[in-house]
Amino acid sequence: MDINQEIPLWEQGKVPFLDGESKEMPKMIFYPSKSNQPAPAVLAIPGGGYKNKTDVGVRIAEWLTPLGIHVFVLDYRVVPYRHPCPFIDAQRAIRTIRLRAKEWNVIQEQIGTAGFSAGGHLAASLGVHFNQNFFDPQDEIDQQSCRPDFMILGYPVITFTEMGHYGSRTNLLGAAGTEFERDHHSLEKHVSKDTPRTFMWHTAEDHITVENSLYFSQALSTYNIPFELHVFPTGKHGLKLAEDEPHVGQWTKLCYSWLKHEIKVFQS
Repeated sequence: MDINQEIPLWEQGKVPFLDGESKEMPKMIFYPSKSNQPAPAVLAIPGGGYKNKTDVGVRIAEWLTPLGIHVFVLDYRVVPYRHPCPFIDAQRAIRTIRLRAKEWNVIQEQIGTAGFSAGGHLAASLGVHFNQNFFDPQDEIDQQSCRPDFMILGYPVITFTEMGHYGSRTNLLGAAGTEFERDHHSLEKHVSKDTPRTFMWHTAEDHITVENSLYFSQALSTYNIPFELHVFPTGKHGLKLAEDEPHVGQWTKLCYSWLKHEIKVFQS
C-alpha cells in the first residue's frame, strides 16, 4: 500500500446517514510503521469540538510510526452532522482495520485508539459503547468487533455534565440535547468491565477541566481496569504532542513506557 493512502470507509452511495447533497466521505489515512514486521495499529482521532478537526492525527503518526506502530488518521463527520455520525465513522474505521489486518501487516489483537479533546470523547465512546449499533450490518466489515484493545486519551472531553465542554456537547447533540442523550455521552457513567485499559494525560490549567479525566479514571478504577493518568500543573488546552512544553511534553515518553509495559507492543 502506498504511504499516506486515503481509505474510504464505505463505498460511494452506502454511507449511513449521509446528506444527499454532501460531498464529504468518511475516510482514514494510513501511515505505515517503519517496521517490516507485523505491528500494532492506532486509530488517531483529532479533536476540534465536533466542529473542526485539528492536525493532531498527523502529529501522532509522526510520533508513532518510527516506533513501529501503524497509524490510521480518522477523517470523520462533524457539524452539520450530529450523533451518531462521528461514532459510526469511528466504529467502521476500527472494523476495517481489523478485517484487513493481515493485508496491512497489523496485529489484529493490538488495535487501539488515540484521541485528543473531542477526539478523546469519540475514542472513549468506542471504549464504552462499542456494542451499540445504529444500522443493520451491510457487509463483512460490519461483522467485526470495534472495541479498541487500548486507548490513549489526551486532554479528553469525557463528561457532558456541567463539568464538560459546552461546545462539543452542542455540536454533537444540538442545542436541545435531551437529558438522556447527555447522560449517554457522559462516558464516565458507562464504563464497564469490558472497557479497554487506558493512558490519559491532562493539565490542571485546561479550560476543559481536568475533572473529565479524573471522572473517567475513577470509573476505570471502580471496575479494576488498568489505567495511567498524568496531570501536569500548567499548560493550556490543545497542546497536541506538547513539543514546545518540556514538562508536559514528557507525556509521549511516559506513554511509550506504558505501551511497552501494559500493551507489550514494542519488542525489547
